Amino acid sequence: MTGPRDTPETDDPSADETLDTPESTEDKPEKKKRGALREAAILVTVAIVLYYVMLTFIARPYLIPSESMEPTLHGCNGCVGDRIMVDKLTYRFSQPEPGDVIVFKGPPNWSIGYKSIRSENPAIRTVQNALSFIGFVPPDENDLVKRIIAVGGQTVECRVTTGLTVDGKKLNEPYLDPNTMNADPAIYPCLGNEFGPVTVPDGRLWVMGDNRTHSADSRAHCSNEPADVQRGILCTGDPVAGTIPVENVIGKARFIAWPPSRWGGVSSVDPQS
Repeated sequence: MTGPRDTPETDDPSADETLDTPESTEDKPEKKKRGALREAAILVTVAIVLYYVMLTFIARPYLIPSESMEPTLHGCNGCVGDRIMVDKLTYRFSQPEPGDVIVFKGPPNWSIGYKSIRSENPAIRTVQNALSFIGFVPPDENDLVKRIIAVGGQTVECRVTTGLTVDGKKLNEPYLDPNTMNADPAIYPCLGNEFGPVTVPDGRLWVMGDNRTHSADSRAHCSNEPADVQRGILCTGDPVAGTIPVENVIGKARFIAWPPSRWGGVSSVDPQS
């Protein structure tokens, strides 16, 4: 009698599946791992691109390095100052206005004597540049923050008898703090030398710090007529030197992002209203 023939293992489909299973089990985790790494790389790349776009066109963090905008913005040399977010989008659709707190690139005559704040050590300089990119170190450029007092076509002037005026109207400046300045505007209306009148050229801005007695602003960079300087009156020469071009404005200071105890918006108080 002929008994049933043994079926070769290769003819049994289930046997093939059994033999393939261990190999498939080993491959699946590896494929999942590769897929997860690929997705993570894509997400990181997208995040970096979006962050770059935001810094370039929408907003950027800045560190306040000096005391010139106290008490609105805290900052000092050699210590931790406010980190602010600067809106770079608004002025693409509108013009800077009196009362706006702006960050701008100092014109050439405002940058005389400026020295790089970066280390000469290449490794440290690279770290500083990276930290500057996210606002933890000031940029290595003469970027300044001040408040707009007058715009193109307006005439700014200060006299002891009238105080600070624009087009003959005395300004209302609630952001000035006598304790911070160690001087009371009610007693010392100009908080320094008398100056002007200065008619701001079209397309330019007259800017001043809120810490008026500790701010190298438009008053410090304007040109002077020698005869007026002898009388204690500054800024009666070429109006271009003491003003900044609108195209130098980087953006509008919107809010304080760091430290948490200082979170809040940066007010745009129009002193002319």
